[in-house]
Amino acid sequence: MLLARIAAALALAAAAAAQAQPIVFGQSAPLTGANAELGNDIRNGALAYFRKVNEAGGVHGHKLELVTLDDANQVPRSEANTRELVEQKHVFALFGYASATLSRPALPTVEKHGVPFLAPFTGADPMRVFNRHVYNMRASYAEELEKIVEHFVPLGVKRFSVVYYDDVVGRENHSAVERALKKRSLEPVATTAFKDRANPDIEAGVAAIAKGSPDVVILTTLYKASADFVKLARKSGVAAQMVSNSFPGASPLAKELGKDGAGVIVATVVPPPTKRSLPIVQEYQAAIERQTGRKDFSFTSLESFIAAKVAVQALRRAGATPTRESFMRELDALKDFDAGGYTLSFSPTNHNGSSFVELTVIGKDLKFGY
Repeated sequence: MLLARIAAALALAAAAAAQAQPIVFGQSAPLTGANAELGNDIRNGALAYFRKVNEAGGVHGHKLELVTLDDANQVPRSEANTRELVEQKHVFALFGYASATLSRPALPTVEKHGVPFLAPFTGADPMRVFNRHVYNMRASYAEELEKIVEHFVPLGVKRFSVVYYDDVVGRENHSAVERALKKRSLEPVATTAFKDRANPDIEAGVAAIAKGSPDVVILTTLYKASADFVKLARKSGVAAQMVSNSFPGASPLAKELGKDGAGVIVATVVPPPTKRSLPIVQEYQAAIERQTGRKDFSFTSLESFIAAKVAVQALRRAGATPTRESFMRELDALKDFDAGGYTLSFSPTNHNGSSFVELTVIGKDLKFGY
């Protein structure tokens, strides 16, 4: 009888110990450098939701943690960070890398160790190709660029130009614009490709675009490059409508543009973070203010907040002792999940969760119109 009681006590203690183990997500993101605002926004959005869940007791008793390593927007550091997170820190899953350029080097490690990779902050085609470990929470850049062209052509606009990076992702963006225009028997009147992401030749880019006398300039570059381009284009007398895809992050781009941002249009892949008619926005605003101590709402941190909520939903369904495989199985079964006015669906053969795209306009007060 005594032995039975001891065995039962040991079993309970083991179960309690297992429950007490945190579930750790790993992230490589630019917390410093030219793209730091985007990286910190992604981190804060996830932390805000994890904090809310932890304060309510966690997931089946497990607390959630996010370990973020700074990559300063540098690919070699992102690649090294991934190996450290997976092979040394043994994280449960990866979350919220800030671009396709930073995400793609993680894939060999992800596949080697069978690690779930959630919410890379990119709509680039190379990251949309099905991979059983990768779960995209947002629309593709191709869908965004189609939406932009679809908006302007019925208004009689025919002269489009494109600003992009001369790399794998940038060329895919350029091709996506060309496809959208070709469907409407149009082609770009001018393009410019920046060869160096760190030091783009803005002056040469503006000059190249100006030669085409475009009505609309489509930007697919980081927020500093996009803002510098818009400012110089305006000073140079380029009167075209400036439109950006979501790549730079709508909120960081607006802040970088300042007073020069009024009237710039940005494609966004989540609802405006001020649209309080949506339950997810109300939930997000309360949580992000608790996390940061500020009413500093952004599209980027809202996107990350939603992605964290999706991750937690799958964890809850995976039970008290989730494994990577059971977690991915529950993600695959997540159909028409309503996060509170924003719906996502996955399946065993489709890991692109949403096609939501909306165009927003930066106002004079840096607020967004929609």
